[in-house]
Amino acid sequence: MNFFYVLNGKRLKQYFLIAIAVVFSVGVIYAERDNITVFAPQQPAAIYSVPTDKQVVALTFDISWGDKRTEPILNVLKEKGITQATFFLSSPWSQSHPEIVKKIMDAGYEIGSHGHKHDNYSKLSDDEIRKQITTADTIISGITGKKPTLIRLPNGDFDKRVLRIADELNYKVIQWDTDSLDWMNIGTDKIINRVVNRTHPGDIILLHASDSVKQTHEALPVIIDQLRAKGYDFVSVSQLLAQTELSGKSVQDKTSSSAGILKASSDTP
Repeated sequence: MNFFYVLNGKRLKQYFLIAIAVVFSVGVIYAERDNITVFAPQQPAAIYSVPTDKQVVALTFDISWGDKRTEPILNVLKEKGITQATFFLSSPWSQSHPEIVKKIMDAGYEIGSHGHKHDNYSKLSDDEIRKQITTADTIISGITGKKPTLIRLPNGDFDKRVLRIADELNYKVIQWDTDSLDWMNIGTDKIINRVVNRTHPGDIILLHASDSVKQTHEALPVIIDQLRAKGYDFVSVSQLLAQTELSGKSVQDKTSSSAGILKASSDTP
């Protein structure tokens, strides 16, 4: 009889320890729920670059106003034999300059959306975010005859809500790893050095073709020559994504953490 009680006491102790372990595991899973993807689908993320060993990079150009800088940049790309690049166009600009949009298309370059209103979408309501993206989609599609699938949000600004809504609308949010800072007109040499020294395989390079940039067309030929000398080839963003399985950096919601605040670019006067 005594043996019976000792045996059950040991089992009760085992059950107690197992119960504690289960409770602890549940607590860990709950605390780390935003970082665990085994139990839930991957959350939408912005794409800054792609992991690849190939010497490929994507030149990207944002345009939201003006008609004086885009054509000189297109001329440089043509002269340098760059057949692949990606232009992110705001829909009001596209509406005002359909002839330049056509030149971009005729050159064979990829066109993505740069949204409609040039504002920080993280400040907007869900309905307004959706409206801004779909309005741009309708306008750009109407001009190009092709629905864009890539979007670079105005000022590079977004939060988790924006990412979710863009994903629901079948858009990939494209950011950048290398910011030329050409929009700040920091000087041709500084623009060149920033891009050439920071570029890496699978990189997405941020440049602009709005009238606010006054040195990009001067820096671009040297950037292309020096990157080619390093062995780089130039592809569109879609071609870059096709090189390998894409990997987006994690994004924190700006409403919950200042760590979610991103580098901003500007196309405004």
